[in-house]
Amino acid sequence: MPDSTATSFNPKHLRNWWLTPLVGAGGGYLASLIGWPLPWIIGSLLAVIALRCCGVLSREMPGGRQVGQWLVASGIGLHFTSEVLEQVLSNLAIIVVGVLATLLLSVIGIIGLRRSGVDRATAFFASMPGGASEMVNLSLRHGAQPARIAAAHSMRLLLVVLLIPALFTWGLPAMEPPPAATVNWIWLAILLPAGALVAVLWRKSGQPNPWMLGPLTLCAAASVTFDLHIGMPSDLGQFGQWLIGCALGCHFDRAFFRSAPAFLARVLLLTLLAMVCTALLGTLLGWFAGIEAVSLMLGMMPGGITELCLTAEALHLSVALVTALQALRLFMVMFLAEPLFRLWQRHA
Repeated sequence: MPDSTATSFNPKHLRNWWLTPLVGAGGGYLASLIGWPLPWIIGSLLAVIALRCCGVLSREMPGGRQVGQWLVASGIGLHFTSEVLEQVLSNLAIIVVGVLATLLLSVIGIIGLRRSGVDRATAFFASMPGGASEMVNLSLRHGAQPARIAAAHSMRLLLVVLLIPALFTWGLPAMEPPPAATVNWIWLAILLPAGALVAVLWRKSGQPNPWMLGPLTLCAAASVTFDLHIGMPSDLGQFGQWLIGCALGCHFDRAFFRSAPAFLARVLLLTLLAMVCTALLGTLLGWFAGIEAVSLMLGMMPGGITELCLTAEALHLSVALVTALQALRLFMVMFLAEPLFRLWQRHA
């Protein structure tokens, strides 16, 4: 299971985190040298995992994940313009269909885990495509095994981060990158602090994924309202990716991979099956709706909104379409998961 102390802010643990950013920076730099996709998030992730699997349980940097999400989310939000928003709204029906389809694909995981003897609540919440912390919190009210749910979501995230960017980068024809967006430091000096404030308010209101969705929503709204057409400096985006990669790596160590290996192996296989089904379904929906199938496919993939939106950005796909699919799915899971489970319980 993930290291439950990885995000602890206990002062006596602060001395244990300094190796994490150093090793993560080395991993990110090496990944960038060999041309790996999303090098600063994947390289730092793998380097920190290797460190922790060697027995050096360096902890997460205090606030590192939140700062990384804040920077990355702000950059993603700036991709939204009035033209992009119009495109998203014109395809809203197919976006909703895509979200509902990916939720239905969760049945693959539920059935697979149930057949292996996993209890109903654990199988259900471990298979939902929502955030790990949110699914663990919901499952506690239904007698599930939170350690296994957290482990399932962590394994799924690790698999998506390692496979999806590589498969999409090397499996698709090279695309001509669009002109670099103008960097306007005056607007960034306004939007970045405002995004952090929205994230704090978002968290206090109990909403999911505040440091991602809060700044993203603010920057997207400002970009559309004022027709900004600006972007985030690439170095600042890479800095955010490095922080996120380091934080993700702190969820894994030897104990994680040794815990319930049969359960983790089933999660891995079921996730791969869901990814294949998602790719086929995304291709079919894209053909039917006459929209870009690759962006639709990427937005429907199981995994975190941060990693998939970064992949879309790196591949010059429709970041807005991927973001819309991922954000809508997250909110639908948050609001529907528990009622659906109770309905299943009543009619089982």
